[in-house]
Amino acid sequence: MPDLVITGGGGQVAGALAALARIQGLPIRLLGRPDFDFDRPETLDAVFAAPPAILVNAAAYTAVDKAESEPAAAFRANAAGPARLAALCRRHGSKFLHISTDYVFDGTRPEPYNEHDATNPTGVYGQSKRDGEQAVRDACPDAVILRTAWVYAATGRNFLLTMLNAARRGITLRVVADQHGCPTLAADLAATILGIVTRPGWQGGLYHAAGTGQTSWHGFAKAIFDRAAAHGLTPPELLPISTADWPTPAKRPANSRLDCSLLHSTFGLRLPAWTESLIRTVDSVMTAEACRTAPISDRFNEV
Repeated sequence: MPDLVITGGGGQVAGALAALARIQGLPIRLLGRPDFDFDRPETLDAVFAAPPAILVNAAAYTAVDKAESEPAAAFRANAAGPARLAALCRRHGSKFLHISTDYVFDGTRPEPYNEHDATNPTGVYGQSKRDGEQAVRDACPDAVILRTAWVYAATGRNFLLTMLNAARRGITLRVVADQHGCPTLAADLAATILGIVTRPGWQGGLYHAAGTGQTSWHGFAKAIFDRAAAHGLTPPELLPISTADWPTPAKRPANSRLDCSLLHSTFGLRLPAWTESLIRTVDSVMTAEACRTAPISDRFNEV
């Protein structure tokens, strides 16, 4: 396997991808700040002092609400930076895979979105990611672009961990119930990425890759608490609310569901059901926490 460079070293997807690649014995370079920074274009050029065979760009400006007041920063990281990476990949003969988002859609379509549906982002973050997709295609026509949604992991900052932490505080939670999408475990997305980049040949194009099935944020939260209850966590009071009840600087799409059938027909890949991945992740988080909080004699009594 040729060498693989992964950007966005501090993020959930990059971390999961690097961990899985190491398990499989693949040679990788994991890059993050300060050594790799879209605000410092020279750090992008430095990657190609030894051009990688494949570069996966998991770096992005992901502060959806903050982007409304920092549009320049969002467009540098989500459009200009990826465009430069794509051009460098084309110049040096490196394959390029770029990660995008469901926020390129406005969420008004009643059915899941496919790759041929028109984009119409409603906020700066989505606009910057949409422009990034086009810039990547222009600079490197055989790039792979993966749109994903509602990414979470057992570590980092994400909805699952936010919900669990809030539950431990014993507060009533009000969670939006009229926004629907496909929760995606970072490790599942990482496995899909590796399946694409290690496949013989290279099939560039735009693909959707998200957890199988759909739910609302409220349904996602309920599933988290239902599983955590099996580990002794007392579920909080969970109230469904509307988007109008929870105003935010950036408008969220009401429908973020992604049709991932093209991914399966092209690569034979399908992410697991989101419910199955959620159970595994909650089990992992709750077990790890139990180990951290148990007395040392209990933690190591099997030795």
